[in-house]
Formats: sequence, structure tokens, C-alpha cells
Amino acid sequence: MRAIDHHAWTNRWRDRHPAEKLLPALGLLSLTLFLPPLTTAPLALAGAALATVRGAGVPLRALLAVMAAPLAFLLAGAPFLAVSLSFDEGFSVGFSPDGGRLALEATMRALAATGCLAFLILTTPLADWVPLLRRAGVPAGLIELILLIYRLIFVFAERALTGHRAQTARLGYSRLGCGLRSAGLLAGNLFQRALAQARRLEIGLAARGYEGELRVLTPARPLSWLRLTAGMTGVGFIGVAGGLLAHASP
Repeated sequence: MRAIDHHAWTNRWRDRHPAEKLLPALGLLSLTLFLPPLTTAPLALAGAALATVRGAGVPLRALLAVMAAPLAFLLAGAPFLAVSLSFDEGFSVGFSPDGGRLALEATMRALAATGCLAFLILTTPLADWVPLLRRAGVPAGLIELILLIYRLIFVFAERALTGHRAQTARLGYSRLGCGLRSAGLLAGNLFQRALAQARRLEIGLAARGYEGELRVLTPARPLSWLRLTAGMTGVGFIGVAGGLLAHASP
């Protein structure tokens, strides 16, 4: 989370209007959903990665680190889509060609969608989304909840890391049994701290006259129609190329 937030605040596209990144990302996501995934999804993923690394200047290792966990999850679940179960002559398990194609298509779609999401979170900090959410009509209470949870993630991540280091220094993870006990104690301690922190936040906001919305000053970022048009044109080229490849493939 710290690395994601760091790159979101320091990349080359940090000062661009959020819509200049959101609309092309949504365009790429739409291509992966509605066009043949075996030809379009790799192009959409490459476009999102190129925009993140070459355009915004985010290191490639940061992008790969963000996508590593979703990729592992997809690879772990894909074989189950390719396997077929039969109960005609007893129980049997076999590979299904249709299931294999379905697994490949689902994996490529999900991976391309993850690439679009990684592009957004690595190039745009959460604070820039607040004005767009307000204009979209999202309830103010929900926006405040999002901001508070996002802030508390870093607070408790730091506390969890400090507690884990302290337990490790006391050989709390030297054996499996000790590790499970230490993890349980750490989780229980964090839960109690979360409740106490939430109570302190409630008291502090009430003391400051909180009435359901926290106003945050955000700098005005003019929308560049030229950059937005260029981004959407790139999305259009990817869609055309994916459609042509799908039509040419047998």
C-alpha cells in the first residue's frame, strides 16, 4: 500500500485531471469485456502497462508487484475451469477443450481488467477522486468512510509491522505453533486498537463540529481535451486491432 500511494503521488501524470486517466481506463476495460478476449485483452493489457510505465513513469517492478497477487490467484483458479466432471459411468475427472478455452478467456479478461485498475491506482491518488465522486452523486457519508478507511489502512499496517517485528525478535515465529499463537495475539491486539482508534476519531470529529462531511481542499486541475482525445484514440486503435485480429483468426 505504501508503494502504491508513493507512486500515485510522484508519477509524471500526477497533476493531470483524473478524467484523463479514468475514461481511457474504462475504455480499455470495456474492450476486454465486449470484444473477443484472446485478441483484445493482451492488447488492452499492453496498452495499460505502456501508459503506466512509459507514460506515467511508474517503475515496471512496481506494476509487476501490484499485479503479482491477482495473477497468482488467477493462475490458481484457471485449472478448475478447464477440468470437467462426469458421473455417467461413475466419478471421473478429465480435461475439457471447451473448459480450457473458457479458462484462458476468463484469465485474459481478468488480467487485462487488473492491468487497467493497476494503471488507475498507480497514477492517481485517492484525494483526486473525491471531487469526481461528489459530482457523480455519491453520498457524502460514503466518501468520508472511504477516506477514513484509507487513512486507517496505513496506520494499522504500520502497527502490524511493528508488532510483527517485536514478536519476531522474541522468537514468536520460531515454530508453527508459536507462529499461529503470535498471529492470533497480533490480530486480537489490532482489533482492540481499531475499536479504540475509531472511538477517538468519533470524539474528535464531534468536538470539531462534524456534521456529516469533511471538506478537503483539492487543487483545480483543468481538463485537457487534447490529452483526453489522444488517450481515447489509442483505445480506439486497440479496439480496431483486436477486432481485426479476431476476424482474421480461424
